[in-house]
Amino acid sequence: MDALASRDDLSRYSPEQSPVGLQAPESLPERDSTDPIEAACERACGAIAPAWPLNRAIAVNPHWERTGLPVRLVAARMAVLGGLRVFPSRGYVADAWSKERIALADLAQALTSLPAARDKTLTAAQCIEALRNEESPPRLPLLIDVLDDDPTRDNRLTWRQAVTHQIGQTCAAYFDDSQAAWQPDRTGGLYAFWRNTLMHDHGIGTLMGLPELGKSLGKLPADRREAETWVLQRLGLPTDVWADYLEAALLTVNGWASWCAYLGWQARLAGETDSHLRDLLAIRLAWGVILLESKGVSNARRAISLLQAEWKDPATVLERAQDMLVIDEVWQVALEAGYQRQLMRKLDTTAYSRVTAAPRDAIEVQAVFCIDVRSERMRRSMEAVWPAVQTIGFAGFFGLPVAYAPLGATASRPQLPALLAPALQLTDRIVPSGADRTEGDASLNDKARRGRQRRFALSEQSQSLGDWPSSAFSFVEAAGVGYLGKLVRWFAPSGSPRERDDLTGLPPRYRPICRPTLGDLHIDAKVDLAARVLHAIGLERHFAPLVMLVGHGSQSSNNAHAASLDCGACCGQTGEVNARALALLLNDSAVREGLRRCGVAIASQTVFMAALHNTTTDEIEGFDLDLLPPVALERWNRMQRVFAQASDQVRRERAVSLDIDPRTGSAQLLALLRRRANDGAQTRPEWGLAGNAACIIAPRHRTYGTNLDGRCFLHDYDADSDPDGSLLESLMTGPLLVAHWINWQYHASTCDPLHLGSGNKVLHNVVGGRIGVFEGNGGDLRIGLAHQSLHDGKRWVHEPLRMTAIIDAPPHAIERVLHERNEVRQLVDNGWLHLWRFDCVNLARYVDGQWHALTLA
Repeated sequence: MDALASRDDLSRYSPEQSPVGLQAPESLPERDSTDPIEAACERACGAIAPAWPLNRAIAVNPHWERTGLPVRLVAARMAVLGGLRVFPSRGYVADAWSKERIALADLAQALTSLPAARDKTLTAAQCIEALRNEESPPRLPLLIDVLDDDPTRDNRLTWRQAVTHQIGQTCAAYFDDSQAAWQPDRTGGLYAFWRNTLMHDHGIGTLMGLPELGKSLGKLPADRREAETWVLQRLGLPTDVWADYLEAALLTVNGWASWCAYLGWQARLAGETDSHLRDLLAIRLAWGVILLESKGVSNARRAISLLQAEWKDPATVLERAQDMLVIDEVWQVALEAGYQRQLMRKLDTTAYSRVTAAPRDAIEVQAVFCIDVRSERMRRSMEAVWPAVQTIGFAGFFGLPVAYAPLGATASRPQLPALLAPALQLTDRIVPSGADRTEGDASLNDKARRGRQRRFALSEQSQSLGDWPSSAFSFVEAAGVGYLGKLVRWFAPSGSPRERDDLTGLPPRYRPICRPTLGDLHIDAKVDLAARVLHAIGLERHFAPLVMLVGHGSQSSNNAHAASLDCGACCGQTGEVNARALALLLNDSAVREGLRRCGVAIASQTVFMAALHNTTTDEIEGFDLDLLPPVALERWNRMQRVFAQASDQVRRERAVSLDIDPRTGSAQLLALLRRRANDGAQTRPEWGLAGNAACIIAPRHRTYGTNLDGRCFLHDYDADSDPDGSLLESLMTGPLLVAHWINWQYHASTCDPLHLGSGNKVLHNVVGGRIGVFEGNGGDLRIGLAHQSLHDGKRWVHEPLRMTAIIDAPPHAIERVLHERNEVRQLVDNGWLHLWRFDCVNLARYVDGQWHALTLA
């Protein structure tokens, strides 16, 4: 049988001419990239964005692989192919309109600025009237949908639901490498595993109302490529719609498809390939033809004919959907316009603010914070409490392209943005302070490693059960009194501070002196790394006596999605190890000497130290204090009063959103937040990055003293120190993209919580120990944010706004990045974010290749 090359070749495989019985196709030749089936499968798989595992949970734009298309076209495609929503629902918008969150001026601005709205001559009255109806664009069916026409189907799962459940259970068993005691045979790959599982599943037919289903499964193709060809031959659809049909099939198992896309992403970072997503696509396709067999010849032909009729002209269906969504896009822009007007007022006020930073020579402490929106409140409060503190915004991995292996561990974890692959290894070493150095490092390291391994060996069973406690309640008796104690602590939470998980199992005597280091990296490489990091931060001169590198991390208990509250720039980990390793590097006398030869002179009295901002309790914790010289330690101790006052102010700002009285006493308020963090029943330990709406890449004076409500990513940047624009390029292709991923995960999880959110936390069951969650006992893998991370039970806490990126740089420098970096240009040109720039004291918006001045109404 020849490989298919054109639509005409399919004519001999029409339902009338091809056998309806479930027969395996003849042996097929190898396909290359020019083969239409290969091309269609690759295109469909290429549309799926990755979803990271729970222990490395980071925010991802679920439409990342589709950003090469305009946002409204993607919205239409998602509606037509999968019933997914990209823009806010009209119910959400109607609520915002009724509460005057959207003003008539915002709606007027949207109608004026959108070409599609102008072309349709839409009026405000028409848009307002449309809020009465939640219109859904037409949806193209899959084969499984036209087959499921049993009038009694309301008494059972739909075939779509049953198939999704079966695939979900199969994938959960196949990909689990840690949770189940018995592991399956995976040698043949995912498709072979599914085929073998299905042939031995005697209950799926009854579940679907097809008790005879199993009789013909032996004819199911044994090879994934044969299955792809087998299905597309049977469907008889035009070649040019194959990729869309296949993408629609993947959207029915989008969670598992996203997991497989993650495996492919990791493989590409390592220079390898991965076939799991293609296997999953073949599985989902094969299910349709398996069910076709159950319908008999005449019903099968009728179903195929109906499917072909529905897919005869998908371009017209897509065009109609785009037309229907113009009003939804208008309201999306109007919602954003209301926020942007407020932001403009604040930035305009800042330009003439009477609040000024301390003179450079009066700065006593510099604090480098992550750009995370939760840092904005802390930076603002610290500067207000003590103007001698200068805060700086920088990506929370602190420029270290590293993976980290705790002492005694056999595996490492990435501590850098997911867009990058680690280039260096951080390892723990026992490094005593000078007065305590009585044994060689090698001896201490060996003793500490053996001590930790002994402790892990003694607690292996209970430790494995405790990784994800929400799924382990049935094992309390087996785990014993120790585990019962953990449950008691969850449900009678104490006010104890954050525990450092990286120290788990380490004997207490070694914990204070166990430090992450860059190991045996050559001194020249260390100097080069230090120089690049300082340049990126903007710290190549004018160092304060104390420079704090402040990472951030969250604190919660019994929370499968805990990593999603940590640092996205550190791949879902806290920024502790990066901050500590960089501080040790920059305090190294040999490194400083190398930097001096490179023109970066750090005064001998300048000391770097690491700290962590606990975003749940807003406490600041210092590390490696025993290594600080007396003067630096004294300055750190003086900072405790600053932290106390600034942290208290931040807690009061956040209290209302957590349903806590902001007038509560300082000590009681901190105790409440600590108990909240330690409460195993707490579904909202904090709000994370809910509310994020803007990213500002500019010197701090642009925002100094301005209350940005914890909604802005703030990255410091001085264009005068970047004459060639190379640093700007790295910021627009690094931190800006990470912020965009965060912004769109929150946006998507709010606009379509059913398909792109992970549902109700209370119903979550962890899959594979770390892969993800089911909502209940099966179905598709749930990705995105839980309902409790976005909604407080009465209202949405997050507003689904596309991010407004504001950059303080010359227009030609920004445009050069847009012209040379396609991944950034398409975000701007296709409407995935708004791009503004500071123009002296004014602002300008980038639209259609031109800068347009913005003025306050």
